[in-house]
Amino acid sequence: PGIHLVPPFVSRTYRFDMRTQTFDVPRQEAITRDNSPVTADAVVYIKVMDAKRAFLEVENYQRAVSNLAQTTLRAAIGDMQLDDTLSRRDRINEKIRRELEGPTDEWGIRVEAVEVREVTPSKGVTSAMEQQTAAERRRRAMILEAQGERRSAIERAEGDKQSNIVRAQGEKQSQILEAQGDAISTVLRSRAAESMGERAVVERGMESLEEIGTSPSTTYVLPQELTSLLGRYGKHLSGGDADGAGPELESLEFDDETRELLGIDAIEELAAGNGAGVLGADGTNGTEE
Repeated sequence: PGIHLVPPFVSRTYRFDMRTQTFDVPRQEAITRDNSPVTADAVVYIKVMDAKRAFLEVENYQRAVSNLAQTTLRAAIGDMQLDDTLSRRDRINEKIRRELEGPTDEWGIRVEAVEVREVTPSKGVTSAMEQQTAAERRRRAMILEAQGERRSAIERAEGDKQSNIVRAQGEKQSQILEAQGDAISTVLRSRAAESMGERAVVERGMESLEEIGTSPSTTYVLPQELTSLLGRYGKHLSGGDADGAGPELESLEFDDETRELLGIDAIEELAAGNGAGVLGADGTNGTEE
């Protein structure tokens, strides 16, 4: 910068752009470390820091930087695996920039940045990668499907288990209720049979008493079954002292069901019709075993 005198016919002027310049690195074919052919291109950003050295140290600094970038790009790709060249371009950029710094610094040039734009595998490699990707996707799909079926089977088994438990509990409760019903029914039938038997004995006894009442005999014979049955509710139908101090039939208390079972009303009527009830004419107990 500033004013400079240029003697005419002796000195000549050359213009240098001191701004940051960009130029493309042509597409290069390279082989990765795992022997996969690829092609790649890049963009280099440079800036002239010393115009004098850029003019005196190198004939054409742009072409020199481009050629150096091409060889460095191929070397950087050759030191990496195919997967790394596709996924770690920042590593390639940094490696190329460091390799260019040494020579370009002597030329008065500063490499500000290098950007790899595209790395393209060959068609065969691309096809193989697509097949590998498809196979991986199928494998993952099969795994997911198997996991889904496994979870579904577990859910179905758990549902069946709960259903069986509920069904078993229902059957258990049903059996319990059925058993209780059978037990109650058996008890009721037993009580009904017992009541019917006792009622038959009493009725038969009543018939015998009626026949005895019409007989001119002074000695009355009562069935043992009738006296035993009546003994549950009193001492004995003909029990008590000989002087008549024992409880009379009218003093015995029976509930309605028992009165209906034993036919107490008929007994009272029979006793009222025969005066002294079932006692003998001599005032003694006329019951014979």
